[in-house]
Amino acid sequence: MKIYGQKDVNKKALKGARIAVLGYGSQGRAHALNLKDSGHDVIVGVRKGGASWTKAKRDGLKVAEPAAAVMDAELIAFLVPDLAQKALYESVKDGLKKGATLLFAHGFNVHFKQIKPRKDLDVVLIAPKGPGDLVRRQYQQGRGVPCLLAVQQAASGGRKAFDKALAYAHGIGGTRGGVLTTTFAEETETDLFGEQAVLCGGATELVVKGFETLVEAGYQPEVAYYECLHELKLIVDLLHEGGITKMHQFISDTAKYGDLTRGPRVVNKATKKEMKKILTEIQDGKFARQWIAENKTGNKKYRKLLQADLAHPIEKVGVKLRARMPWLEQN
Repeated sequence: MKIYGQKDVNKKALKGARIAVLGYGSQGRAHALNLKDSGHDVIVGVRKGGASWTKAKRDGLKVAEPAAAVMDAELIAFLVPDLAQKALYESVKDGLKKGATLLFAHGFNVHFKQIKPRKDLDVVLIAPKGPGDLVRRQYQQGRGVPCLLAVQQAASGGRKAFDKALAYAHGIGGTRGGVLTTTFAEETETDLFGEQAVLCGGATELVVKGFETLVEAGYQPEVAYYECLHELKLIVDLLHEGGITKMHQFISDTAKYGDLTRGPRVVNKATKKEMKKILTEIQDGKFARQWIAENKTGNKKYRKLLQADLAHPIEKVGVKLRARMPWLEQN
């Protein structure tokens, strides 16, 4: 599969076009500032008088309420939280220019049909594979976070929608890291799976269960914290920099032998079977329906689960130990 870089960009695709960035959170701020620094005409659409309004103005950006921000925009980036996007689209759709481009950083609402864009609009996706603060920092350092690109609806015909999406990715620094084509379905389903089974749900549960196993066996909570949580970054950095190969180069033979013989006993066939069930629940929409329903009913279960997670003993130990390492806060 082709990975698109800076030389593949049609720089005329967004030349002179106004870009409205709706939302000024992690991704919204990074996209808006990177696009501005790349020479694009950017306006941020947020609620008047709120913290985001003040922050965007302080950052030197043009600011307007969403309905006003989209009126003259050629491209509108929906960068508010997933479950706020449907209501936002309904509030601005009548003001969108005919033939404008809607851009998303995650395909959730389009894929699960919470948003049904007008037929005259191009609908594209640029999904940076990293959080907003990294997108901004990498850009400022002359580097870029890789992005996924998808075209869901090409009302303008030909390659115009693709070219605009790639030009947007270029504006936020994505072509420096490489842009890979995908679909809204693939991006949405793999992103949700990665979060649930590996990156967030899988990783944190593995850490917590390891911590509990050591503490219940009588070991000091502080030692268990260092072994199961603190040192995880060292391994993740090696994986990030050079994959499993680099990790094996920099860990001891004892660690490698334990990895190869004990790792499959922890994450085993039963784990993979459960992963497949999680993936099926994403693919058939069960997870999306549950999450949408949870929000409609006040997020009671979500808040209860979150509070239990934050109140776990590993967090109490962690606060004490991290206080002795102030450089972690600086990072």
